[in-house]
Amino acid sequence: MASAQDLRKRIKSIRNTQQITKAMKMVASARLRRAQTKAKSTEPYAEKLGQILNNVAGSLDAAELAAYPLMEVREVQRTAYIIIGADKGLAGAYTSNLTKYFTRLVESEDRANYEAITVGRKPMDYLTHQKYPITESYYGFSDKPEYSHAQRIVNDATKLFLEGKVDKVVMVYTHFVNSLTQTVQSVDLLPVTSPEQDDSKMQELYYYEPSAQAIYSELLPKYLEITVYNALLQASASELGARMTAMTSATDNAGELISTLNLEYNKLRQAGITNEISEIVGGANALQ
Repeated sequence: MASAQDLRKRIKSIRNTQQITKAMKMVASARLRRAQTKAKSTEPYAEKLGQILNNVAGSLDAAELAAYPLMEVREVQRTAYIIIGADKGLAGAYTSNLTKYFTRLVESEDRANYEAITVGRKPMDYLTHQKYPITESYYGFSDKPEYSHAQRIVNDATKLFLEGKVDKVVMVYTHFVNSLTQTVQSVDLLPVTSPEQDDSKMQELYYYEPSAQAIYSELLPKYLEITVYNALLQASASELGARMTAMTSATDNAGELISTLNLEYNKLRQAGITNEISEIVGGANALQ
């Protein structure tokens, strides 16, 4: 049985831990609001850009669309996976859910037929430890991504695709729903799929300057960049939401443990005081 001094030390240690988890919870909560706002405000822009891209593509025939290298559909012999995760831990099951999803995604594939581009130290550490093939790693900005980070990732991915080193690029990230719910999902990034042509639509309502082909060439890389940037923002909000939830749970658990230990400590003190009183009374009776 632990002594009163041991219990006091343990209670003090848990209180210190509780203060840390409470501070981390407050920081994550404050940063989550900003990250959530950025993620939600970027999502409509990405969707609208995709609609514009489809409208422009609707004015092009199949031969014109096939001329764009980023839309070249090839037999998939090698795939590149962009895995967007966290730089830091203490975020509950956020990283493990991501890595489990990726593992299920590639479990039936030979490791020689795919490679990974990691974003964040945690997925990089996991894939390195499990000896998955990693082509490129980015880290240091998982909780505060910028548009330039998305541009670098897209440049590397498109370079691999255009050079024929991979035939498909898939992005795996965590979509933010709310602070309690984040869902891991995958998106086929390359090749860019052309929209289904609908002859019933009046494409002649649009006039393009300088030309539909030039506009499409300009929009295509922008669409890829905003898609990756939105995924980075979604992942950032998900990481902060998961961390806030984990730290809230840790703070509450620490409080419950402190209450239990305080009760045990008070019982121990009460038993000690009772024994001392008994000894005093016994000694007084012996003197009579």
